[in-house]
Amino acid sequence: MDSNDILGLLKLRIKKGINLAIRDARSSDPYVVVTMGDQKLKTRVIKKNCNPVWNEELTFSVRDVKTPIHLMVFDKDTFSVDDKMGEAEIDFKPYVQCMQMGLKKLPNGCAVKRIKADRTNCLAEESSCIWQNGNIVQEMILRLKNVERGELIVEIEWVDIVGCRGLSHVKL
Repeated sequence: MDSNDILGLLKLRIKKGINLAIRDARSSDPYVVVTMGDQKLKTRVIKKNCNPVWNEELTFSVRDVKTPIHLMVFDKDTFSVDDKMGEAEIDFKPYVQCMQMGLKKLPNGCAVKRIKADRTNCLAEESSCIWQNGNIVQEMILRLKNVERGELIVEIEWVDIVGCRGLSHVKL
């Protein structure tokens, strides 16, 4: 893999699930599988909890900002196939637009851009790109699709890598 193919890294923090679907007798044993292109990572399983807190950071190398980030929530089963508990996609093009502004030295907590929830995204409510410790992070609440209920709270953050192209020349 040539570093010229990679734009940089995307840190995806899977923070927690809210009111996830029940797939076992009274609860579920949820975990999240995240795919981006040919990369696939997953969180640990949280036993018997429909409001799990993972606080796990998954890191993906990014070759194309148009490649969607797909999240699938599953219920871990011991003796059968794991049950699906919904899915969501992250469109991180609005985030890339914030990164391309080339901002420097803003106060921590300063909102750079607000992204409205609509039919074209999985946002449950408005999400903001926030300046934090010299970088822009975007926390979002994602409404799960293809399931009766449930949301995921996640956060994305870009990491530039020396020798990689970065986001400055990316066309959206």
